[in-house]
Amino acid sequence: MTALSRTSAPPDLAEIFESIREDLDTVEQQFVRHIESRVELIPEIGRYIQTGGGKRIRPALLLMCARLGGYRGERATLYASVVEFIHTATLVHDDMIDDSVVRRGRQAVHSRWGNDITVLLGDYLYIKSMGMALTVDSLELVRLLCDVTLRMIEGELYQLTKTGDVDITEEEHLEIIRRKTAYLFGGSAQIGGVLGDLPKEQQLALREYGFNLGIAFQLVDDLLDYTADEEVLGKPVGGDVREGKMTLPAIYLLQQAGGRARGLLEGIIRDRTVSPESWHELRGLLTEYRVLDRAFEKAVEFATAAKRQLSRFPQTPELEPLMALPDYLLARDR
Repeated sequence: MTALSRTSAPPDLAEIFESIREDLDTVEQQFVRHIESRVELIPEIGRYIQTGGGKRIRPALLLMCARLGGYRGERATLYASVVEFIHTATLVHDDMIDDSVVRRGRQAVHSRWGNDITVLLGDYLYIKSMGMALTVDSLELVRLLCDVTLRMIEGELYQLTKTGDVDITEEEHLEIIRRKTAYLFGGSAQIGGVLGDLPKEQQLALREYGFNLGIAFQLVDDLLDYTADEEVLGKPVGGDVREGKMTLPAIYLLQQAGGRARGLLEGIIRDRTVSPESWHELRGLLTEYRVLDRAFEKAVEFATAAKRQLSRFPQTPELEPLMALPDYLLARDR
């Protein structure tokens, strides 16, 4: 198996984001403005990160959910920028912790500027995001953002305790995903609902939509580490298992292939490297036991659960991009 199964052409992300394109452009401009500092190194690295690409799914999610409630004001782009700052902070810290040399086809920040600068830059981005949020008179949303950020950091710490653990369970891996990824997706969607002044029940439905969407997103990301083209993905494939991370494909393979898979996985994790021969053998086992299909089906489950939450909303043009987003995440190749 060389790619994820697809039943139709993947939705176009630009089309999904078309209704909020101007707002997303504003978020990009705000990122540049808020990263300005008298310390020239900060905007220099900020520009490097911004021009490195990225899908901007989290801020877009917030903006689309705000539109769903009829809100089009400046607070939406401000909070969308805050969310992007938080996400960027986690990326630069995570790459350093994982010693990931490449991010989106270019040197990761810590590879180019060093760990000491990267730690402080991540801290700067976290604090800056909260300072931006505090410029708007809504302690409720600041508390929400603080809670999400704390859960993300807890997720990174929890993952570190499980790194190299070949016997990590599916539930333990999903808990890492919930904390590291899903809470920020859920929080972004919920903030949009709050800004749109939607009823509490619908705000919570959007939070659950985003939460399940985030899990589906990460499960597909885990799969792409085994199936994607390295140039398309923008980072080396097989990075998770080399870094000692047992994601669902590896967890399922160990359950089904037993000793054949254990020795192979333990060797890769121990040596922190994978030879072409080992990679070929690993891919062969993944195909033989159809674990990639099984892991993809799990992602579909969460994407379907996300869509189910949208049944609480009337069918409007503002709902359509939110309905399409789970399909895009399942079909993406990077």
